[in-house]
Amino acid sequence: MSGQQQAPRRQPMARGPMGQAGPGEKAQDFLPSAKRLLGTLRTDMPQIIAVLVFGVISVALTVIGPKLLGEGTNIVFAGAVSLQFSDVPAGTTKQDILDALNADGQQQVADMISNVDFVPGAGIDFGQLGMLLSLVLAVYVFASIFGWLQARILNGVVQRAMHRLRMQVEDKIHRLPLSYFDRVQRGELLSRVTNDVDNIGQTMQQTLSQVVTSLLTVVGVLVMMFVISPLLAVIALVTIPLTIVITVLVARRSQKLFVEQWKTTGILNARVEETFSGHSVVKVFGHQAEAEAAFRTENEQLYRASFGAQFISGVIMPAMMFVGNLVYVAIAVVGGLQVAAGVMSIGDVQAFIQYSRQFTQPLSQLGSMVNLLQSGVASAERVFELLDEAEQTADDEPAETAPESASHLDFEDVSFSYSPDKPLIDGLSLAAQPGSTVAIVGPTGAGKTTLVNLIMRFYDVDGGRITLDGVDTRRMTRDDLRARTGMVLQDTWLFSGTIRENIAYGRPDAGEDEIVDAATAAYVDRFVHALPDGYDTMLDDEATNLSVGERQLVTIARAFLADPRILILDEATSSVDTRTELLIQRAMSRLREDRTAFVIAHRLSTIRDADLILVMENGAIVEQGSHDELLAMKGAYARLYNAQFEAPIDDADVPESAIEGPADAGFAARAGASQAGASESAGD
Repeated sequence: MSGQQQAPRRQPMARGPMGQAGPGEKAQDFLPSAKRLLGTLRTDMPQIIAVLVFGVISVALTVIGPKLLGEGTNIVFAGAVSLQFSDVPAGTTKQDILDALNADGQQQVADMISNVDFVPGAGIDFGQLGMLLSLVLAVYVFASIFGWLQARILNGVVQRAMHRLRMQVEDKIHRLPLSYFDRVQRGELLSRVTNDVDNIGQTMQQTLSQVVTSLLTVVGVLVMMFVISPLLAVIALVTIPLTIVITVLVARRSQKLFVEQWKTTGILNARVEETFSGHSVVKVFGHQAEAEAAFRTENEQLYRASFGAQFISGVIMPAMMFVGNLVYVAIAVVGGLQVAAGVMSIGDVQAFIQYSRQFTQPLSQLGSMVNLLQSGVASAERVFELLDEAEQTADDEPAETAPESASHLDFEDVSFSYSPDKPLIDGLSLAAQPGSTVAIVGPTGAGKTTLVNLIMRFYDVDGGRITLDGVDTRRMTRDDLRARTGMVLQDTWLFSGTIRENIAYGRPDAGEDEIVDAATAAYVDRFVHALPDGYDTMLDDEATNLSVGERQLVTIARAFLADPRILILDEATSSVDTRTELLIQRAMSRLREDRTAFVIAHRLSTIRDADLILVMENGAIVEQGSHDELLAMKGAYARLYNAQFEAPIDDADVPESAIEGPADAGFAARAGASQAGASESAGD
């Protein structure tokens, strides 16, 4: 199938004053989006396995620590107990002491020390204690080393995943059809590409390591608790269902607010980009107050969404701490009773209390990370929505190609509409001969720019076909077709770089002489030497160090350098003064030689010498012919022409010396010609 993908067209996002976005689409579910986000790590599976292995080792060593410290406590306690019976006769055993205590009515004391391994009068075994503490130190050192290795590898995994995600977004943008950019605000798109992707990276960086460590810690600690005391372990398990219930209840409420937060962030970015890119217009028309009011309103919406999301999700951590403290008290009480009953040693109780803290802490961390996860997943939903947008269909394989010199364009019964229920172009046919200039005129919304978009295959026709020297353009690759086409738009686009680099954008492999020749042909060379660094003058993002007309001349020089077979000028001279316009008209006359040119014009005096003038209304060609023929018809073209109160200006009326001479002389010559032409027109 060739042509644009005919997916169901989505309606443009509702806009309020100054382009404010209306309600967005319903957010996706948390779990599917989180699962897809984790799927971006699949490429680094060996590193993920290494992270898990190092995490298991680190957690295992960390979990062993409290048990070893508990044994140290038992050694100290056993030594202290043995010193209490240092005055007993030599050869007295532990069992003898226990029997004596029971006989003396001190059964509770006997039960308490029954699990203590002591030798009466031996004291603390500092040798054994020192070896144990050395082992504990080694365990924690190696646990830290493996934890550091885990974090380092995971950091690389996350950053590579974000690098791939940015590349996917960049590639996706280039595969999207023009219709997507027609309905999505530029600031909103920038917010998804920058803010949302950065938020995903920060979320994964901050949560993945903690999630892995916390889950492994919970499992390891739980095993050790059951080894020490199944009863106390069951008490500690009460934390898990309470944690799940609290987390789910809070997450349901906060997820919507996180989605709203990042959606509002995109809207606010669009507002800032829109307002400041048109800052001068806002000031000229006195709309500062309205712009500030709109910003305050959207900023307030962002504040409320952000505050609500953070506040509600922030409830999880205090709730987890409260549950953990309740469990801690229960374990301390029951453990004390177990020691008193002689069921457990005091070292085991100490170890279990440490484990209870280690058990509730990762659960609390998991709860506190819910807000980060929700924020990251909300951003992921927005990025995935961009990645899931319908793309333009791939070029046909194998593609056809036209001769290198091809410049004969035919529209054969072409039909097209942006929306199925609103036909725009229906049954349009025309032929543009090589070397001819076809001017397209008509009122706003007549379909002039749409016709150009169809030539460039920014959109594909719904019916009929467009051929280049007999080859259907839908059978050609878009790159091949557009490489033959040069386009100069009314809105100039220059990037941050030198004037030379901006001109060379039309053909990056062009030599210095070719760049200068193109600049000379477009009259850029006439003003560039007045700049401090000539062709090496740096332009900022908005090229504010050039006038509007000079920026337009640079874009025209770019088209000269590209040397296209088909030339499209969409109001290319609307931003220049009348004298510069005449210079450009002369340059365009040379550029159009042996090429097919399409010119969209509102000032009809600029296209008098066109070989064919098409008058469009409501997507149809209502008149066509030369300037004189159309005036003679006294129809739509004549009405448009007379409405502008302009008279034709013959090149012969303006001497070449006026073009090459000072600006004032050229202006005076053109003004005189205009007056003369106006008089003749009045006489007619």
